[in-house]
Amino acid sequence: KQPINSEIYNVAGADSLPSRISLRIRRKIFYQLCRLVDLHQQQTVLDVGVTTDKSHRESNYFEAWFPYKKRITAHSNQDAVWLEHDYPGLRFVHSDGREMPFPDASFDLVFSSAVLEHVGSFENQENFLRECCRVSRHHVFLTTPNRWHPLELHTALPLLHWLPKPTHRRLLKIFGLSALAKEETLNLLDAQTLRTMCHNIGIADFKIFRVFFLGFPSNLLLYINIAKNNRIRFEKKLNLGK
Repeated sequence: KQPINSEIYNVAGADSLPSRISLRIRRKIFYQLCRLVDLHQQQTVLDVGVTTDKSHRESNYFEAWFPYKKRITAHSNQDAVWLEHDYPGLRFVHSDGREMPFPDASFDLVFSSAVLEHVGSFENQENFLRECCRVSRHHVFLTTPNRWHPLELHTALPLLHWLPKPTHRRLLKIFGLSALAKEETLNLLDAQTLRTMCHNIGIADFKIFRVFFLGFPSNLLLYINIAKNNRIRFEKKLNLGK
């Protein structure tokens, strides 16, 4: 699958109100990660889904805020090799997140922010989550916008995304947002969908946290502890498909 231009994910301009809101939300997300995981102890870290975007402060915030740049492997289907220059010691790998070129249990922490909703169908999203778990040794921390928040920050449109997905996509085309109307570009999730994905791939030990905006949960944070019992169940699920 060909990479999609990151500009279509940022309808709002840099330093616009939606961009500043997104930055504030992502600070809350990063603080939650710090509460769950001792970042100082993570010797190998994978950030799945970095972007080519340089204009928005909220883009690639993990690389900006994680203190040990040399421990980071940044991964994307977009060409973001410039991160190696901006963060000396960081390694960039260009490939598809649904089939990553890393051995099992390669990283202490696998992090992915606001990527899952952009990888396509439910099956693609499940494969993406499975890959994140496969290459993790200890922790997976994944975020995605909550479909049931009244405001959809990709489009800055309220409530339309509560409609059935085919109807929502038709309306996005009418509003001139044809790129975001495609399932492979934007497929919003809710907490129940995340739970279903975890159960389907054999993950039993997981937690879903929420970040709030305007009094409603705007972002879902999925934390998975890749413990021994999880790894055994997960590997059994993988073998079922062989």
